[in-house]
Amino acid sequence: MIQRTENVTTSLSQKNNFHSNKGVGSPNTKTSFKKALKKHIGERKGINFSAHAEGRLAVRQIDLSRQDLVKIENAVERASQKGASESLLLMDDLAFIVSVKNRTVITVIDGHNMKDNVFTNIDSAIIV
Repeated sequence: MIQRTENVTTSLSQKNNFHSNKGVGSPNTKTSFKKALKKHIGERKGINFSAHAEGRLAVRQIDLSRQDLVKIENAVERASQKGASESLLLMDDLAFIVSVKNRTVITVIDGHNMKDNVFTNIDSAIIV
């Protein structure tokens, strides 16, 4: 069975005229991939909302304006520049738990539901 698989693989590579993988994983390839990835991540702007956060917004009937979203984006950018990972963002009577690295709002709490809450696993707080 192994012999047959090897033959199929060999014949496929010959049939499709595959080239050698020589150089794949070389330092130059890894460096250029890292540069491309960093560039792509750096270009990615905006903020995402997890399904859980979107659900909280809908259930609690919280509407965020474009201006609110810009404030959140700016706050996440400032937190990122300071090296934050997971942040509590306070804006008006709302609290957001945000994954700064992923630029994603994880959950949203309104003022009514914020009372007596304890927020854990955060490394920073941002007041907008």
